Amino acid sequence: MRADGYDCPPATMTNAAALVALHVAVALFGFAGLFGKWLTLSPVAIVLGRTAIAAAALGILRLRAREHAPFDVRLAANGIVLAVHWVSFFAAIQVSTVAVGLLGFASFPLFVLVLDTLLSGRRWSAREGITAGAVTLGLVILVPSFAWQDRTVQGLGWGVLSGFTFALLAVRGRLLVATHAAAAIALWQNAFAALLLVPVVVVGGGLAQLPDRRDAALLVVLGLVCTALAHTLFIDSMRRVTAHVASVVAALEPVYGILLAWLLLGERPGMRTLAGGVLIVGAALFASSAEADEA
Repeated sequence: MRADGYDCPPATMTNAAALVALHVAVALFGFAGLFGKWLTLSPVAIVLGRTAIAAAALGILRLRAREHAPFDVRLAANGIVLAVHWVSFFAAIQVSTVAVGLLGFASFPLFVLVLDTLLSGRRWSAREGITAGAVTLGLVILVPSFAWQDRTVQGLGWGVLSGFTFALLAVRGRLLVATHAAAAIALWQNAFAALLLVPVVVVGGGLAQLPDRRDAALLVVLGLVCTALAHTLFIDSMRRVTAHVASVVAALEPVYGILLAWLLLGERPGMRTLAGGVLIVGAALFASSAEADEA
């Protein structure tokens, strides 16, 4: 630990190990989308439960390990972005389907490139342009209609908002991992997201209907496995991979989520979904293999 109290853990992961952790985290993020269908709660209530449980679990782990998690105002801002990201994500799934919500979210690699360029001033590489273009083309193939009255389009709108806010988290997270432990970042982001949503749920009358046993159990799984664990793995992997590579690998989330929705919810993907998915997977593997070659 540094003299100023901030955790500065060594980057022990190799590039290949970081990519494995990143893929596991993304698969868990995709699995989280199914909870939008399983839970009977509103998107705001779901995210409040998810972030509160995740923050509590991470806080307990930090205390047991006798590790400090110093406050940083940037993490409070990240918590606000995280809350908007997840609320829009579950809103997209509830208004449409798991596939639509995930595919709308998958627009975020473009936002990462734009934000990264604005913040760092660097130019896009040819590889970044190719991977971002492939993801975009995959999304275009997957969209059947652009009429606003279509619930699919409404779901995509929420999904794109989710993608934009996730891009903010990816770029900002890259700036924080050098001086903060991954678990500490996840702890504060989830804690502040939960604090932000408490008054929203209260004002909206969300406390009038508490979750039953089934919903409570699902929230625990969502908070511990798909949030605390997945979020920590994702942030920790960014010590070794660039924000862009992380964003493109995370484009696998729709693929993982659609496959799980097919197996567990019976939402079978059509040819459009398969064709777009091939492009998204190809772009993710293209970026991942390049990062592994640098190990």
